[in-house]
Amino acid sequence: MSATQLTALVRTRDPYAALRRFLALDAVVTGANGLAYLAASGPLGRFLGVERDLLLALGAVLALYGAAVGLLAARPRPAALPVRAVIEANLAWTVLSLLALAVWLSPTTAGAVWTVLQALTVAGFAALQHLSLKVCQDISE
Repeated sequence: MSATQLTALVRTRDPYAALRRFLALDAVVTGANGLAYLAASGPLGRFLGVERDLLLALGAVLALYGAAVGLLAARPRPAALPVRAVIEANLAWTVLSLLALAVWLSPTTAGAVWTVLQALTVAGFAALQHLSLKVCQDISE
């Protein structure tokens, strides 16, 4: 994907604006997911076939992570190192989600579909953030 294609995707000529938007989208989706797990861990746990306590723990982690990514997105020019940390955390989440589904979890059909969909979404965030960071670094050089 070229810089032109990426910036057209988010309708801006500023690659940092594109990066910030992808970070912000990640923060909103992750934070909302975390808050939903915290607020409705019982009903969601039954629907997804996942223990309530696991959803509560994941909810707390996701809510805090979403807030941290949101703070990073609020910076005019997010630094490369924390952005790379977000990308790597997103990739780790993707791998661990799929691994947990294969090895550890025994969710309902809805839970299995949800786990795969959220893993793919997080992988998509990582890819968009990686491409955006690359464009920012290429322009800075």
